[in-house]
Amino acid sequence: MSPPLDEAHWGRRSRSEQIIRLMGLVALLGLGVWAYDGIGVQPSYVLSAHTQAIDIFQRGWPPDMGYVREIAMPLLMTVHMALLGTALAIVLSVPVALLAAENITPTRGTMVLGQLITTVSRSVSSIIWALIFVIMFGSGALAGVLALAVKSVGFIARMMREAIEEIDPRPVEAVAATGASRAQTVLYGIVPQIKPVFIGVSIYELEGNIRGATVLGFVGAGGIGVALKLSVDFLRWDQALTIMLAILGLVIVGEYVSAHLRKLAY
Repeated sequence: MSPPLDEAHWGRRSRSEQIIRLMGLVALLGLGVWAYDGIGVQPSYVLSAHTQAIDIFQRGWPPDMGYVREIAMPLLMTVHMALLGTALAIVLSVPVALLAAENITPTRGTMVLGQLITTVSRSVSSIIWALIFVIMFGSGALAGVLALAVKSVGFIARMMREAIEEIDPRPVEAVAATGASRAQTVLYGIVPQIKPVFIGVSIYELEGNIRGATVLGFVGAGGIGVALKLSVDFLRWDQALTIMLAILGLVIVGEYVSAHLRKLAY
Protein backbone atom coordinates (compact mmCIF):
# COMPACT_ATOMS: atom_id res chain seq x y z
CA MET A 1 0.00 0.00 0.00
CA SER A 2 1.48 3.37 -1.03
CA PRO A 3 1.93 6.06 1.66
CA PRO A 4 -0.53 8.95 1.84
CA LEU A 5 0.25 11.87 -0.39
CA ASP A 6 1.20 14.16 2.50
CA GLU A 7 3.66 11.56 3.80
CA ALA A 8 5.32 10.90 0.47
CA HIS A 9 8.98 11.91 0.23
CA TRP A 10 10.91 12.49 -2.98
CA GLY A 11 14.65 12.58 -3.18
CA ARG A 12 16.96 13.09 -6.14
CA ARG A 13 19.21 10.26 -4.94
CA SER A 14 18.65 7.31 -2.70
CA ARG A 15 20.37 7.07 0.68
CA SER A 16 22.89 4.55 -0.64
CA GLU A 17 23.75 6.83 -3.57
CA GLN A 18 24.22 9.75 -1.17
CA ILE A 19 26.55 7.66 1.00
CA ILE A 20 28.58 6.60 -2.04
CA ARG A 21 28.90 10.23 -3.21
CA LEU A 22 29.96 11.32 0.27
CA MET A 23 32.58 8.57 0.42
CA GLY A 24 33.83 9.63 -3.00
CA LEU A 25 34.19 13.25 -1.89
CA VAL A 26 36.03 12.19 1.26
CA ALA A 27 38.35 9.99 -0.83
CA LEU A 28 38.98 12.86 -3.25
CA LEU A 29 39.76 15.21 -0.37
CA GLY A 30 42.13 12.65 1.13
CA LEU A 31 43.84 12.22 -2.23
CA GLY A 32 44.35 15.98 -2.45
CA VAL A 33 45.85 16.13 1.06
CA TRP A 34 48.13 13.18 0.25
CA ALA A 35 49.29 14.85 -2.99
CA TYR A 36 49.91 18.16 -1.17
CA ASP A 37 51.98 16.39 1.45
CA GLY A 38 53.88 14.49 -1.23
CA ILE A 39 55.16 17.57 -3.06
CA GLY A 40 56.67 18.94 0.15
CA VAL A 41 55.34 22.49 0.06
CA GLN A 42 56.76 24.71 2.81
CA PRO A 43 53.91 26.72 4.41
CA SER A 44 56.28 29.63 5.07
CA TYR A 45 56.96 29.94 1.35
CA VAL A 46 53.25 29.98 0.55
CA LEU A 47 52.51 32.62 3.17
CA SER A 48 55.34 34.88 1.96
CA ALA A 49 54.73 34.39 -1.77
CA HIS A 50 52.70 37.58 -2.15
CA THR A 51 55.43 39.70 -0.60
CA GLN A 52 58.04 38.17 -2.92
CA ALA A 53 55.82 38.87 -5.93
CA ILE A 54 55.35 42.49 -4.86
CA ASP A 55 59.11 42.85 -4.34
CA ILE A 56 59.90 41.55 -7.82
CA PHE A 57 57.28 43.83 -9.36
CA GLN A 58 58.72 46.84 -7.53
CA ARG A 59 62.21 45.98 -8.78
CA GLY A 60 60.95 45.81 -12.35
CA TRP A 61 58.84 48.95 -12.26
CA PRO A 62 58.95 51.00 -14.36
CA PRO A 63 59.59 48.69 -17.31
CA ASP A 64 62.47 49.53 -19.62
CA MET A 65 60.52 50.72 -22.65
CA GLY A 66 63.72 51.44 -24.55
CA TYR A 67 64.34 47.69 -24.48
CA VAL A 68 61.34 47.16 -26.78
CA ARG A 69 63.49 47.89 -29.84
CA GLU A 70 65.88 45.08 -28.89
CA ILE A 71 63.15 42.47 -28.38
CA ALA A 72 61.16 43.34 -31.50
CA MET A 73 62.97 40.78 -33.65
CA PRO A 74 62.85 37.95 -31.07
CA LEU A 75 59.14 38.67 -30.62
CA LEU A 76 58.61 38.49 -34.38
CA MET A 77 60.63 35.27 -34.47
CA THR A 78 58.26 33.82 -31.87
CA VAL A 79 55.31 34.54 -34.17
CA HIS A 80 57.14 32.96 -37.11
CA MET A 81 57.87 29.85 -35.03
CA ALA A 82 54.19 29.51 -34.11
CA LEU A 83 53.03 29.97 -37.72
CA LEU A 84 55.54 27.56 -39.24
CA GLY A 85 55.11 24.98 -36.48
CA THR A 86 51.33 25.00 -36.86
CA ALA A 87 51.49 24.85 -40.65
CA LEU A 88 53.86 21.88 -40.54
CA ALA A 89 51.65 20.16 -37.97
CA ILE A 90 48.56 20.61 -40.17
CA VAL A 91 50.33 18.98 -43.12
CA LEU A 92 51.60 16.06 -41.03
CA SER A 93 48.37 15.51 -39.10
CA VAL A 94 46.25 14.78 -42.19
CA PRO A 95 47.84 11.40 -43.07
CA VAL A 96 48.12 10.50 -39.37
CA ALA A 97 44.40 11.13 -38.86
CA LEU A 98 43.50 9.08 -41.94
CA LEU A 99 45.60 6.19 -40.62
CA ALA A 100 44.17 6.41 -37.10
CA ALA A 101 40.47 6.66 -38.04
CA GLU A 102 38.91 3.25 -37.51
CA ASN A 103 36.29 3.56 -40.25
CA ILE A 104 38.65 4.35 -43.15
CA THR A 105 42.10 3.04 -42.21
CA PRO A 106 43.36 0.31 -44.57
CA THR A 107 44.32 -2.23 -41.90
CA ARG A 108 44.29 -2.62 -38.14
CA GLY A 109 48.07 -2.26 -38.13
CA THR A 110 47.90 1.18 -39.75
CA MET A 111 45.20 2.20 -37.25
CA VAL A 112 47.43 1.20 -34.34
CA LEU A 113 50.35 3.08 -35.91
CA GLY A 114 48.31 6.24 -36.39
CA GLN A 115 46.91 6.14 -32.85
CA LEU A 116 50.39 5.48 -31.45
CA ILE A 117 51.75 8.57 -33.22
CA THR A 118 48.97 10.77 -31.83
CA THR A 119 49.43 9.37 -28.32
CA VAL A 120 53.21 9.83 -28.26
CA SER A 121 52.96 13.31 -29.73
CA ARG A 122 50.37 14.51 -27.19
CA SER A 123 52.03 12.81 -24.23
CA VAL A 124 55.31 14.75 -24.46
CA SER A 125 55.45 18.46 -23.63
CA SER A 126 56.69 20.93 -26.22
CA ILE A 127 59.54 21.83 -23.84
CA ILE A 128 60.75 18.21 -23.91
CA TRP A 129 60.46 18.08 -27.70
CA ALA A 130 62.42 21.36 -27.85
CA LEU A 131 65.19 19.86 -25.69
CA ILE A 132 65.38 16.85 -28.02
CA PHE A 133 65.55 18.98 -31.17
CA VAL A 134 68.09 21.38 -29.64
CA ILE A 135 70.33 18.37 -29.07
CA MET A 136 69.73 17.17 -32.64
CA PHE A 137 69.91 20.44 -34.58
CA GLY A 138 71.49 22.89 -32.16
CA SER A 139 69.92 25.91 -30.50
CA GLY A 140 67.78 28.23 -32.57
CA ALA A 141 64.34 28.71 -34.06
CA LEU A 142 64.43 25.47 -36.08
CA ALA A 143 64.29 23.41 -32.90
CA GLY A 144 61.34 25.50 -31.71
CA VAL A 145 59.43 25.07 -34.97
CA LEU A 146 59.90 21.31 -34.95
CA ALA A 147 58.95 21.07 -31.27
CA LEU A 148 55.69 22.95 -31.83
CA ALA A 149 54.93 20.93 -34.94
CA VAL A 150 55.48 17.51 -33.37
CA LYS A 151 53.52 18.47 -30.26
CA SER A 152 50.62 19.80 -32.35
CA VAL A 153 50.37 16.80 -34.66
CA GLY A 154 48.91 14.65 -31.91
CA PHE A 155 46.18 17.12 -30.95
CA ILE A 156 45.10 18.05 -34.48
CA ALA A 157 45.21 14.44 -35.70
CA ARG A 158 43.23 13.25 -32.66
CA MET A 159 40.45 15.79 -33.26
CA MET A 160 40.37 15.02 -36.98
CA ARG A 161 40.28 11.30 -36.29
CA GLU A 162 37.24 11.69 -34.06
CA ALA A 163 35.55 13.86 -36.69
CA ILE A 164 36.24 11.27 -39.41
CA GLU A 165 34.84 8.46 -37.27
CA GLU A 166 31.60 10.43 -36.77
CA ILE A 167 30.95 11.27 -40.44
CA ASP A 168 27.83 10.22 -42.31
CA PRO A 169 28.88 7.17 -44.39
CA ARG A 170 26.24 7.71 -47.09
CA PRO A 171 28.06 10.50 -49.01
CA VAL A 172 31.24 8.42 -48.92
CA GLU A 173 29.42 5.39 -50.30
CA ALA A 174 27.79 7.52 -53.00
CA VAL A 175 31.15 8.90 -54.16
CA ALA A 176 32.72 5.43 -54.13
CA ALA A 177 29.80 4.04 -56.16
CA THR A 178 30.64 6.39 -59.03
CA GLY A 179 33.96 4.59 -59.47
CA ALA A 180 36.05 7.24 -57.72
CA SER A 181 39.50 6.34 -56.48
CA ARG A 182 40.30 6.17 -52.78
CA ALA A 183 41.88 9.63 -52.87
CA GLN A 184 38.85 11.07 -54.64
CA THR A 185 36.54 9.40 -52.13
CA VAL A 186 38.42 11.04 -49.28
CA LEU A 187 38.52 14.40 -51.05
CA TYR A 188 34.84 14.58 -52.01
CA GLY A 189 33.17 12.30 -49.47
CA ILE A 190 35.06 12.93 -46.23
CA VAL A 191 36.81 16.30 -46.43
CA PRO A 192 33.60 18.39 -46.80
CA GLN A 193 32.20 16.78 -43.65
CA ILE A 194 35.25 17.38 -41.44
CA LYS A 195 36.22 20.78 -42.87
CA PRO A 196 34.62 22.87 -40.06
CA VAL A 197 36.34 20.78 -37.36
CA PHE A 198 39.65 20.91 -39.21
CA ILE A 199 39.59 24.69 -39.54
CA GLY A 200 38.49 25.27 -35.96
CA VAL A 201 41.08 22.94 -34.47
CA SER A 202 43.88 24.38 -36.62
CA ILE A 203 43.09 27.96 -35.56
CA TYR A 204 42.81 26.92 -31.92
CA GLU A 205 46.19 25.18 -32.08
CA LEU A 206 47.78 28.23 -33.72
CA GLU A 207 46.56 30.33 -30.81
CA GLY A 208 48.04 27.85 -28.35
CA ASN A 209 51.35 27.70 -30.21
CA ILE A 210 51.74 31.47 -30.02
CA ARG A 211 51.60 31.14 -26.24
CA GLY A 212 53.77 28.02 -26.20
CA ALA A 213 56.48 29.49 -28.42
CA THR A 214 57.20 32.25 -25.88
CA VAL A 215 58.79 29.83 -23.38
CA LEU A 216 60.75 27.54 -25.70
CA GLY A 217 63.68 29.94 -25.60
CA PHE A 218 64.34 28.87 -22.00
CA VAL A 219 65.81 25.64 -23.41
CA GLY A 220 67.57 27.31 -26.35
CA ALA A 221 64.84 26.90 -28.99
CA GLY A 222 64.79 30.55 -30.06
CA GLY A 223 62.22 33.29 -29.75
CA ILE A 224 61.46 35.80 -27.04
CA GLY A 225 62.08 33.19 -24.34
CA VAL A 226 65.84 33.54 -24.83
CA ALA A 227 65.72 37.24 -24.01
CA LEU A 228 63.47 36.60 -21.01
CA LYS A 229 65.82 33.96 -19.62
CA LEU A 230 68.85 36.28 -19.97
CA SER A 231 67.00 39.11 -18.24
CA VAL A 232 66.07 36.87 -15.32
CA ASP A 233 69.58 35.37 -15.08
CA PHE A 234 71.14 38.84 -14.90
CA LEU A 235 68.42 40.13 -12.52
CA ARG A 236 67.32 42.79 -15.01
CA TRP A 237 63.77 42.86 -13.70
CA ASP A 238 62.88 46.03 -15.62
CA GLN A 239 63.74 44.25 -18.87
CA ALA A 240 61.97 41.08 -17.73
CA LEU A 241 58.81 43.05 -17.00
CA THR A 242 59.02 44.66 -20.43
CA ILE A 243 59.27 41.25 -22.06
CA MET A 244 56.35 39.87 -20.04
CA LEU A 245 54.18 42.81 -21.03
CA ALA A 246 55.19 42.28 -24.67
CA ILE A 247 54.28 38.58 -24.40
CA LEU A 248 50.92 39.51 -22.87
CA GLY A 249 50.26 41.88 -25.75
CA LEU A 250 51.26 39.23 -28.27
CA VAL A 251 48.90 36.68 -26.75
CA ILE A 252 46.01 39.17 -26.71
CA VAL A 253 46.61 40.05 -30.37
CA GLY A 254 46.84 36.34 -31.23
CA GLU A 255 43.50 35.60 -29.60
CA TYR A 256 41.91 38.58 -31.37
CA VAL A 257 43.22 37.45 -34.76
CA SER A 258 42.17 33.83 -34.19
CA ALA A 259 38.65 34.94 -33.26
CA HIS A 260 38.34 36.85 -36.54
CA LEU A 261 39.80 33.94 -38.50
CA ARG A 262 37.08 31.70 -37.06
CA LYS A 263 34.41 34.14 -38.19
CA LEU A 264 35.89 34.30 -41.70
CA ALA A 265 36.21 30.51 -41.89
CA TYR A 266 32.58 29.89 -40.96
